[in-house]
Amino acid sequence: MESFHKMNTSAQDTRPLAEKMRPEKIEDFVGQEHLLGPGKILRQLQQGNYLPSLLLWGPPGTGKTTLARILAQSTNACFIFFSAVLGGVKEIRQIVEEARENSAHGSKTILFVDEIHRFNKSQQDAFLPHVESGLLTLIGATTENPSFHVVAPLLSRCRVITLNPLTSDNLHTILRRAIDNPEHAIEGEHYTITEAAAEYIVAMADGDARRLLNSLEIAFSLSETKEQEQMSISMTDVEEALQRKTLRYDAGGEEHYNLISALHKSLRDSDPDGALYWLGRMLQSGEDPLYIARRLIRFASEDIGNAEPQALTVALNARESFTILGSPEGDLALAQAAAYLATAPKSNAIYTGYNKVIEEIKRSGSLPVPMHIRNAPTKLMKNLGYGKNYQYAHNDSSALVDQEHLPDQLTGSLYYEPTNRGYESIIKDRLTKWRQILAQRNRKQEKQ
Repeated sequence: MESFHKMNTSAQDTRPLAEKMRPEKIEDFVGQEHLLGPGKILRQLQQGNYLPSLLLWGPPGTGKTTLARILAQSTNACFIFFSAVLGGVKEIRQIVEEARENSAHGSKTILFVDEIHRFNKSQQDAFLPHVESGLLTLIGATTENPSFHVVAPLLSRCRVITLNPLTSDNLHTILRRAIDNPEHAIEGEHYTITEAAAEYIVAMADGDARRLLNSLEIAFSLSETKEQEQMSISMTDVEEALQRKTLRYDAGGEEHYNLISALHKSLRDSDPDGALYWLGRMLQSGEDPLYIARRLIRFASEDIGNAEPQALTVALNARESFTILGSPEGDLALAQAAAYLATAPKSNAIYTGYNKVIEEIKRSGSLPVPMHIRNAPTKLMKNLGYGKNYQYAHNDSSALVDQEHLPDQLTGSLYYEPTNRGYESIIKDRLTKWRQILAQRNRKQEKQ
């Protein structure tokens, strides 16, 4: 259980908790190690005295505004915060005039544009020449792909910096800081938060520090109504703060395996309703959607295979769609794949066939490749018999040849046995026909 003591102050700080917790030094920043680690780009820029125009692209609550402020402080430049939602061309002209005054006094101006993707072309064009001339150093923050929302001339003059969603460890660190630091607290005596509540509030933050702190602040206020000496933020407080009921789930324990088993068996038993239900239960409980996507991909090969070859493509596309859209939009791609897999014809022939091969390899070891199907790139290898008597299938009118491809000790072994279900029935008919043609040829040769 994590706890903190709250400080009673005469002048209460009414700023939101997320604002109180905003780091002022690079050392206090949590996350984005790929940008802030030793030798990484933002660490080097912060340590130097030169700051180029930047576009900070990443999900909400990942530190774009905070990084802009910290970088600006390292250059001792004048920092102007500008919201693309609230301002327009008129305000940009005023900023340009202010930048000219700063320049006249020997000071640089850094213009931070929040949600720069909301600017239209004319608004972006308004400060383009001033960025180009160096009067303004632009730092734009966006949750959208700059390639689609920033005009090409401006994009070419900025370095795009990609921020990642904060990890669970990052969010736990931020939560602990909010709890342990009395300067960030709300009026009260002594608070604790249960481990389960902390885990859940981190999971529901979904990589967003602002969402985490806003939810935590609401949970603080709800727990203050309790009449007890030690105020404990419980799962009930967190549920009320998030307006969501937690589902019993342990991402690393029994319930995790129970639910994925239920999903897998619903798919195998061709029940789309059960599959969609258990998929929804896992997603709503905070399971990693990419874990579910990996299981769908595995199912497509293990339980469907060549009975419906398109199933693997559908599963792979669902995973790719989720990585592009995220949640909740991407959840539908997983649901679509689950319904498709559940209603596809089933076959585990690939699964069982491959397992037979693995068992055979464990039993018989490294059997030699038959000489006639070995490659012979050198004269010595040809002289040794490599590739001798190899039959080139395309020289036959049916593209069929009667030659063994397994090691001599395994001649005639069958591992892949297609079923009569779905596309695999076509494969089975095809193999049967080919074997009949080759058998007829052998009989003719024997008669001759």
